[in-house]
Amino acid sequence: MTGMLDGIKVVSFTHYLQGPSCSQLLGDLGADVVRIEPIGGSYERFWSGARVFVGEQSVFFLLAGRNQRSAEINLRSPEGERALWRMIEAADVIVENFRPGVLERRGFGYEAVKARNPGIVYCSLTGFGPTGPLAPRPGQDLLMQSFSGLASLNGRAGDPPVLVGSAIVDEHSAALGAMGIAAALVRRARTGEGAKIDGNLLSAALDLQLEPLNAHLNGGRLWDRSPSGISSRFHQAPYGVFQTADGWLTLSLADGPTLADAFDDPRLAAFTRDDQFDEREQVNEIIGEHMRTQTTAHWRARLDEIGVWNSPVNEYADLLEEPQLAANETVLTFEHPEAGTVRVVNHPVKYDGRTPPLRRIPPTVGQHTDDVLREVGYSDAEIARMREDGAIGPDRAVVGFDRKLSEPASSYSAKR
Repeated sequence: MTGMLDGIKVVSFTHYLQGPSCSQLLGDLGADVVRIEPIGGSYERFWSGARVFVGEQSVFFLLAGRNQRSAEINLRSPEGERALWRMIEAADVIVENFRPGVLERRGFGYEAVKARNPGIVYCSLTGFGPTGPLAPRPGQDLLMQSFSGLASLNGRAGDPPVLVGSAIVDEHSAALGAMGIAAALVRRARTGEGAKIDGNLLSAALDLQLEPLNAHLNGGRLWDRSPSGISSRFHQAPYGVFQTADGWLTLSLADGPTLADAFDDPRLAAFTRDDQFDEREQVNEIIGEHMRTQTTAHWRARLDEIGVWNSPVNEYADLLEEPQLAANETVLTFEHPEAGTVRVVNHPVKYDGRTPPLRRIPPTVGQHTDDVLREVGYSDAEIARMREDGAIGPDRAVVGFDRKLSEPASSYSAKR
């Protein structure tokens, strides 16, 4: 499949998850993404959630490192700085997720870059935004779930606020950043104008709360968190997780007569739509009584028969057995010359019925430094001198590692 962004050159000053995930989305779509890494490599090469390393490779790096190249540049070196400017002058897009002002202080802020590359699309992904009283504060997914009000929506009455157990704000911010970049590139193709794109975790966290936040903005009532922990704070009952005789099952939105049919209980038929809001706990209590009497499998079959939306509450081991994941090509498997077999979550969108291919497996640190420098005019002798001067990292070429992929990713095997 021809990449949607073939021919687009991206220089990525990114770290942690928000920035690398945005860059990976662009790389998946065909852009040539060069990730600038400090000497020795980025932080995420040496840390991983749950301490999961495949061989010596951090899963935290592998999950957002595909379809990118790595250049190991010492930005504090004058020659390293000059090399980086050559890359920037040849680039279409800059992606960065430092705190506001960091790249400006190093001389690579938007205005400086625009002066030398007027058509640049420059995307900054921050915590709180580029301006305002909180702009200098650190932005991180967990902190933003709390600050944005997201954590206050979850959990039982009387319990502490409940955080979502995944970096959903980072990931949403990354996707919004990639969307902004794609839109700016379309405009540039029409007008020749570059753009400054600003995305931030706070706006992404609020965008995830469109329903409850907009209800609040327009005078809607958000109920207190339920003592049963079942319904959300703004939907009618039933809407949430119910305990069965052997597990848990989630129900979503059905009217009183349908519920009465499903549970063979005429009490439920008397509840109007308004009652399902105003008497939420009573509705939940009646349904909960029924749910606890039979197994999850029993209720799934019964609710499917009646037409009540429902879902099992899967652990990951159960989820990965679901045939729908194979249909969606959700899991990407590839062979890494150092880690061996690696499985990661694939690009989440299909284009003309196909998922973007894996073109490059996640690189070793500085693996492409020499290639990138040659592309912007450096000779082998100049590259060798820069290496001696400490302007770039050591020669880290891995034989066979960077073969471009023409076969399906699951069949590709790179050898040292």
